[in-house]
Amino acid sequence: MARQVRIEFPGAIYHVMARGDRRELIVRDDEDRQTFVRTLGEGCERAGFRVHAWVLMSNHYHLLLETPEANLARGMGWLQNAYTRRINTRHRLWGHLFGGRYKAILVEPGNCFWALLDYIHLNPVRAGLVHDRDGLEAFGWSSLAAYIGWPSKRPQWLETEMGFSVVGCKDNAGGRREFLGLLEKRVDWRKPSHAGLSFPEGDGNPALAIHSALRRGWLFGSQAFRERMLRFLARNLASGGKRREDGYRGAEIRDHGIQRADSIIEVGCKTLEVSLEELQRAAKSDWRKTLLAELVQSQTVMRLDWIRSTLNMGDRSTCCRLIRRAREELPECRDWKRMRADILKNVNKP
Repeated sequence: MARQVRIEFPGAIYHVMARGDRRELIVRDDEDRQTFVRTLGEGCERAGFRVHAWVLMSNHYHLLLETPEANLARGMGWLQNAYTRRINTRHRLWGHLFGGRYKAILVEPGNCFWALLDYIHLNPVRAGLVHDRDGLEAFGWSSLAAYIGWPSKRPQWLETEMGFSVVGCKDNAGGRREFLGLLEKRVDWRKPSHAGLSFPEGDGNPALAIHSALRRGWLFGSQAFRERMLRFLARNLASGGKRREDGYRGAEIRDHGIQRADSIIEVGCKTLEVSLEELQRAAKSDWRKTLLAELVQSQTVMRLDWIRSTLNMGDRSTCCRLIRRAREELPECRDWKRMRADILKNVNKP
């Protein structure tokens, strides 16, 4: 079966979901859950994602996220690969953690956004993990706690403004209580498995519509939104989005990852007092190259092909080996650590 086409454009909103391989666990304990949340935050920082809602279950997760730049595939690729590596390392496992590709459904702002916001936050209710006597806030591994809690404790990568706005609540103590109350009204405790399966407004059979869109569709929105996305897809395919032989797009989009990678290299060259052209002419194993390559790989979602091509570090295996060696030797070299910290400090300056 052919892969589903990913539609990417600046400002797109997606419902993203992935399950464990063969529907097996993706988290085993709270330390795994903390690792997932930490990795999600790192992925958002690298790719510039804004998460509007999230929930982590035992064998799958849901995200309602926005991509200010057209880089969903690149950012999600890093997130799932990084989390898989960390879980495999901790539990001494090997192989896939997630079952195939993540599913990404384009979402139209408005009532569709509201429906998915509730759908995600009520997932633990449908799974039988939250009961009437406990309250919706009893489940701690979703963005609901951040919505109804103190704003100062929210992670920077969580965007709540649109969520409050779409339900007509203010982000103050009263508005947060109202937000929780509206969500509670969407639960019939006689049928908790149906919680969040209908639109806040709408007619027909909304429960069937939302399940159909999330399980089999590629878009969740009105007919006008669908036609707009189809026209966008047709233009994109007609323009030919071919890839260069070295693995990254020839007509590169200046997305968050590329901008940050360029900034790391530019600041790094100034700190090291060398021009990029001089650095490219240096030996593949030059310590300055490996320092910048390690920084770009650890701080962005840029692929190895981009790094090796930009810094002229030979083939993929050579570049990968040099970065790995740098990462192993870095903790032992005080000067290298200081130089790395100086570069990052200047890159992160507002």
